Amino acid sequence: MTEFSFACTGVRADRYAAGPTLVFRLRVTAADNAHVHAVALRCQIRIEPAHRTYEPAEADGLTDLFGERSRWGSSLQPVQFAQVALMVPSFTGETDVDLVVPCTYDMDVAATRYLTALADGEVPLLMLFSGTAFTGTGGFRVEPVPWDREAAFRMPVATWREMVEQHFPGCGWIRLPRDTMDALLAYRSRHALSSWEATLASLLDESRATDVPATDPFRALTGTTGRTDT
Repeated sequence: MTEFSFACTGVRADRYAAGPTLVFRLRVTAADNAHVHAVALRCQIRIEPAHRTYEPAEADGLTDLFGERSRWGSSLQPVQFAQVALMVPSFTGETDVDLVVPCTYDMDVAATRYLTALADGEVPLLMLFSGTAFTGTGGFRVEPVPWDREAAFRMPVATWREMVEQHFPGCGWIRLPRDTMDALLAYRSRHALSSWEATLASLLDESRATDVPATDPFRALTGTTGRTDT
């Protein structure tokens, strides 16, 4: 069987992607200068949070993921970041390819919450590989890529922040229940507001003007009945 090894040599934010996307540069090596027709590769990427140190402000931002710092000896477990597939084209001996990883800015996803909490430094990543290789010089042989193939990589936090700023400059993200979104949309339509930012600004202005109790979040949207207009 052909002996494969993998290394990650760099990462960049794809500024031309439709959504937040990181591009990792992979080096794939086949031992003994073997000829490889193609590799159907699968890659699982995990964050290894125990492999770096944290400033006090970063630790505060990670409390909801890992608990109090005194518990981190047992709670600082790996976090799933991505699972992607890649078709590596024909090569002999060694080749470099791009591994494209779509990302999310959903703060309900553990990996996003972790990355957002980091101020600087590097993100310790572990890439786990598997798949199927098509090899041979006088024909095709089908070989598995062993499950124990892996590569460690330290991604700069600045690269993650650059990617987020490209698509969501100066913005945050809030996930809301469907009924709240429907109420917001009805309010925006009634007032002919041009954006969600203008919608929330108008609600805040009304709240300050009428002193709407914080315990009744729907009153500013729907009036005293708690129902949207029909």
